[in-house]
Amino acid sequence: MHIHFIIHEAFEAPGAYEHWAISHKHIMSYSRVYLGELLPDDIDNLDFLIIMGGPQSPSTTQQECAHFNSLAEQSLIRSAIKAGKVVIGVCLGAQLIGEALGAKHEHSPEKEIGKFPIKLTQTGKNHPLFSEFGDDLAVGHWHSDMPGLTKNTQIIAYSEGCPRQILAYDKLVYGFQCHMELTNEVVEQLICHSQNDLSQATKYRFVDTPDQLRAHDYTEMNRKLFTFLDKLTLDYLSS
Repeated sequence: MHIHFIIHEAFEAPGAYEHWAISHKHIMSYSRVYLGELLPDDIDNLDFLIIMGGPQSPSTTQQECAHFNSLAEQSLIRSAIKAGKVVIGVCLGAQLIGEALGAKHEHSPEKEIGKFPIKLTQTGKNHPLFSEFGDDLAVGHWHSDMPGLTKNTQIIAYSEGCPRQILAYDKLVYGFQCHMELTNEVVEQLICHSQNDLSQATKYRFVDTPDQLRAHDYTEMNRKLFTFLDKLTLDYLSS
């Protein structure tokens, strides 16, 4: 299996997604756009396209952020979906999937930074790829926006602060507004680049302090993510 990551900033690292790929000895490649690396021009040899998060939004222009080309990423996403590849978006990546399919991203009702529970919808509870998530699951968050909904989008999970946490856009296409890939190492990088948001933690209902972020155990949500990815791989191979 060939897993390709689009990474917008060094501190928005693949984390547990990369650990999963390594554990299965998958081939990995990267478009670290913050280093000027190009998006893939040939998706035929890719199996998974995973688009990570970032401080940008889908409406960010190249004048505002020279290394981020939202329209080019959306075009790549559409091509990957059309070719029957697995496409997973995390945070900004999830919003880009929605935009690529014609659904505008929106501001989330609440800013969320930390580890807080998501709840599965009835659709989510009945979905075979999420059968081990239970009714609710504590996961990572680092956002203030959320992805848009197409007419066929299934909402798998929501939180008290955000109604769109996990979305199924298609059988092989998923958006995670939440960050189930967080590890202690990734969290430390995010803390270093989020001092302004974290300094105002007491102003928000769902923003942890740096000490709280460092104290969380992220292994259980990583394990649930691995189970989802294993099942998704089987769906892809059988499609």
